[in-house]
Amino acid sequence: MKHPWLALAGLGLLGAFALLWPVTGRTVLGTVEARVGGGGDRAAGAAARVRPGLERDLAASSLRFGAPVFIRIFKAESELEVWVADGARYRLFRRYPVCAWSGALGPKLRQGDGQSPEGFYRVTRGQLNPRSQYHLSFNLGYPNAHDRSHGRTGDFLMVHGSCVSIGCYAMGDDGIEEIYTLVSAALDGGEPAVPVHIFPFRFADRAEAGWRDEPWADFWRNLREGHDAFERSGRPPRIGVAARRYVVTEATAP
Repeated sequence: MKHPWLALAGLGLLGAFALLWPVTGRTVLGTVEARVGGGGDRAAGAAARVRPGLERDLAASSLRFGAPVFIRIFKAESELEVWVADGARYRLFRRYPVCAWSGALGPKLRQGDGQSPEGFYRVTRGQLNPRSQYHLSFNLGYPNAHDRSHGRTGDFLMVHGSCVSIGCYAMGDDGIEEIYTLVSAALDGGEPAVPVHIFPFRFADRAEAGWRDEPWADFWRNLREGHDAFERSGRPPRIGVAARRYVVTEATAP
């Protein structure tokens, strides 16, 4: 290079701008890096850190890394549960605290309302994002068929790392590394899609008399059908949509 000092000066200016010009919580350099492919090994790095411990803890419960998983989220309790299949049923493997979610109890209605969704969702391989601004993430698939039947709008509703939320479920970086790794391993192991069921609260802990007059009571009764079907069978139910309601079919033993 004819004038190497010019290149160094340019890098210095770029570094200064990177420090002074944050973009949605990241520096310009961080944003550019994500867009051009930096961070592509983030998921692999996370798996290398957490997989040994997950395999040990799963084996201690007679469960297998890479087996199908099922996720439940309870808004009011700010908890995310990961259930792992043991062959005949799914067993609770771990509960994670939800670091942040936004809005109030009830479904997401429209783009920009800041509301975290409730309902029945599915996560496929294409919905995983190892280059998320929030460390790692997966897209819930909102709006689903039920949401669309009600004219609900919005996109990019995620379960992700960090501890900030504008409609997503933020799990912190340590939490999302384990959750993402378990979901990814289940998909690699042959599970076509990981079900994610999101409820306003634990129905077993709240008698219907305490919420039957709430604006979303009918919607929550519909969600409870799916919740209770899993509680009975130990397997995620099949979920359809008809007449703008979820149709729940309880799973049978394999």
